[in-house]
Order: sequence, then C-alpha cells, then structure tokens
Amino acid sequence: HLVYLGPAKVFSIHPEGGAPKTLVDQSPRDGSRSSGLNDGIAIDPGRHIYWTNMGRAAEKDGFVMRSDLDGRNVKTIVAPGGAFTPKQLKLDHVARKLYWSDREGMAIQCCDLDGGNLQTLLRTGDPVAHKGDQARWCVGIALDAARNHIYWTQKGGDNAGQGVIRRAGLKLPPGATPENRPDIETLFSNMPEPIDLDLDLKSRTIYWTDRGDNTISRAPMDVAPSERRFDPATRTDRVVLVKGLKEAIGVALDLPRNRMAYTSLGGEVGVANLDGSRARMLATGQGTLTGVAWM
Repeated sequence: HLVYLGPAKVFSIHPEGGAPKTLVDQSPRDGSRSSGLNDGIAIDPGRHIYWTNMGRAAEKDGFVMRSDLDGRNVKTIVAPGGAFTPKQLKLDHVARKLYWSDREGMAIQCCDLDGGNLQTLLRTGDPVAHKGDQARWCVGIALDAARNHIYWTQKGGDNAGQGVIRRAGLKLPPGATPENRPDIETLFSNMPEPIDLDLDLKSRTIYWTDRGDNTISRAPMDVAPSERRFDPATRTDRVVLVKGLKEAIGVALDLPRNRMAYTSLGGEVGVANLDGSRARMLATGQGTLTGVAWM
C-alpha cells in the first residue's frame, strides 16, 4: 500500500487502484481548517507511521507525530516548537533515527524514534535575520546512511531558478557547527523549485520533484572523477521522467518493484515505473496532498 498526507489526515491507497482509506483524521471537530499542515511521512515497517506537521508558517510551532500502522495510538513525539516548519521526513532504519528538513527554520534536524536527542545538524540561515529568504528554505531530504551522507533541497522562490540540491555528512565534522560546515557540496543549482527527494542507492541515482516545472526527474548522485570542477548550474545529466503534475511535491521509490509514487498539492496520487513509463493516476481531486511513502 501507499500512505500519503492531507492537511490533517493520513490516507492509504492500493497501488493497483481502489478508493483511498483514511487512517488518521485530526481535522478540527468544528469543521474549520486545521491550523497546521501535515507534510513529510516515513514508515518503520511492522511498527509505526511517522509524519511531520508544519504548524503555522509564521510561527515556530511545528511538530512530529506517529501512529500504529493502522492509524491507531496517535502520539506526538516532537512537541510543537521542537521544529519551525518541518517538511520531508526520512527514517534511518539502522541508527533508528528520524531526519527532516525545516523550511522557515532553515535547518536539517534529527531525533530518536521516541523524539529524544533532538539535534540540529545544519543551518542555512537565521530564521529571524533571514526571514522570508526562500533560497535558504530546506524542503526535501534523503539519506545515504552507508556513505554517511544526507541530501536536501533548498527550493528558492516560486519557480525562481534559485533551487539547489546539496549533500553533506550525516554528522557534524570535528570543530564544525550547524551554521559553519565545510563539507557541503552543491550538486545542482539554478533549478526551478526542487521539492522532495528519494534515492536509488544501488544505481547511485537521485530522484526529485520540482514544483516550478511540475516534473519528476532523476540524475546521477555522483559526478565522474573527470568532472570534479563541474558547474552545478549547467549539468546536463538530468532526465525528466514525469511532466504535467499539479504542483508536484511528494515522491517515493519502490525499488524491488521498479516503481515510484508521487503526489501533488493539486490533489493527485500517481504511480509510474522508475523510468517514468506507465504513469497513471490512482486518485485525483483529493484536496491538498503532501508527502507519500510505501507501506
């Protein structure tokens, strides 16, 4: 099954089709719009679903939730204010940690699966001094734990050509601070508006959604040794796989079955082969949708 997020709900749907099922519904009982917005989702197989909620964009009141796989026993594991506006979420199954990008917080954070040991690993700006600078907003995130790397996007303004995809170590280098890290690499720059990420570690391929041109693309995670002085603004190895999404956001790979899933803010849930072929929508008109993961 796929699990994906609406503003105050967690849904599941079968990848071969059928009606979506609501697993968690935290909509206000008076029918008003939720004050927060669910965004990133990750699965701990056999145990839990985890997701982030951005809270209100102008306030530091973001949090992280979890439930059982059937949606029961909903619990807050990172209290409101533990993050600013947490976005895409990933789970390191070996180290038993959660990692997420924080948009207005301009940061990458992590914690234990029970919410303990909350840490800031990287900071791209000061939330007060650089307020509103979307080029510093961290949005997507992906992990290559075996090589000790974390990948993330900074989206820039709406289709502004300021977007970047970067990577750094999963741990702070000796003597470094979250604000001053010497190990940051820029893999792509001058992108329309990159959002969520996922990785195929076997083929060393990075996949991402871009809300500026409403696509899903892929490219090599690594640059050939002969191109060590490459320009991240002029790379030509990006391959566009899916086009025409309605405000593309979530992407999740199912590598054993050679497929991926994706969502859009325009209410779409779709699946395709990893090369973009056989793309089809499982559901449309679902309201605002955000993160997606394979159960």
